Amino acid sequence: MHITALKTYMQRVDDRPRLLVKIETSEGISGWGEAYNHGPDWSLPPLLDYLFHQIEGQDPRRVEFLVLKLNQQCRFPPGALGLAAISAIDHALWDIAGKAAGLPVYMLLGGNVRDRVRVYCGVYTAPDPQAARDQTFKLNETYGYTAFKLSPYRRDLHAGRWGELVKETGDWFGKIRDLTPSHFEFAFDAHAKIYEPYQAAQLAAAIAPYDPLFYEEPIRPEHIPAWAELKSNVTVPLATGESLYSRFEFLSLLSARGADIIQPDICVVGGVTEMRRIAAIAEAHYVTIAPHNPMGPLATAVNIHFCAAQPNFKILEFKPHEYAPWATDPYMPVDGHMELRPDRPGWGIEIDEKALIKEDYVHWERKITRKPDGATAYP
Repeated sequence: MHITALKTYMQRVDDRPRLLVKIETSEGISGWGEAYNHGPDWSLPPLLDYLFHQIEGQDPRRVEFLVLKLNQQCRFPPGALGLAAISAIDHALWDIAGKAAGLPVYMLLGGNVRDRVRVYCGVYTAPDPQAARDQTFKLNETYGYTAFKLSPYRRDLHAGRWGELVKETGDWFGKIRDLTPSHFEFAFDAHAKIYEPYQAAQLAAAIAPYDPLFYEEPIRPEHIPAWAELKSNVTVPLATGESLYSRFEFLSLLSARGADIIQPDICVVGGVTEMRRIAAIAEAHYVTIAPHNPMGPLATAVNIHFCAAQPNFKILEFKPHEYAPWATDPYMPVDGHMELRPDRPGWGIEIDEKALIKEDYVHWERKITRKPDGATAYP
């Protein structure tokens, strides 16, 4: 068996663009993957075409060899775009390997260490306590969710005194706790919007009395010593990692004791192959892994197989989508968990290629906050 073609499809899930990749082989077996198209979106298809020529004619089941080859043929270590492209290729190769063997991918990773994969729902807003109660109750009733992630910011970070925002956040979380069942868990994603680590520690102290599931990425990821300092000054589980790429960056974070939970993205770091290395390093540091997954049904399928086989897995991010016509049978939560599909080889999800004929792209770009004085806010 050898690789004969690589095709890219610019699609969307709800209101976000998503890039799908298909690799075809001489035996008629094809595999699918997804790249995290952080932007510029349209830079990825030509990059993937370039990488295809480095694996064309190779046996797709040699996943480790081919992923190493793609990384090592780069003149410099690949960054966000390069690793996103390699991630999609890695996914597709594992899918082919599973289908060729007639096994789910998680069986090729050593087999499942758990029978199902727990998920939480990212809400990404800071709704009023009653609205938060209603929203979480509906998600619990429909999908069985008992874990959720909110934003800790009730207003613009820069529109008023910081201490007021901190107090408002603590009071708000306390009210949510009063209105929701005690077994519901709430994480908070601070979106790396805080510049000073001491402010991040103050916000952590405000939510600490109400037992957050974790406190995610309050500061930027680049300066590892700041994370070590922050972790030493908070009493809540500290999570980060969606903006880190390789095992070397995660090793620096973990060696500095900068996080309790890491959140690498399987569509960012270089795929399943690199994700497993990162997770193994975390396991050796007594750190759990909660993969970043704001993506679509294909990326979710890839994550499920990784999580099923990874011992130090904690919980997977998943927000139900409303629009992804190319995914005919997506994984969806049952009782707050994703069930495995042991009778389906590869990722266990079907892609409707007829739905991919029409390009279904939607433009998206990150919004930048402005401070009252007109300066762009950090980050």
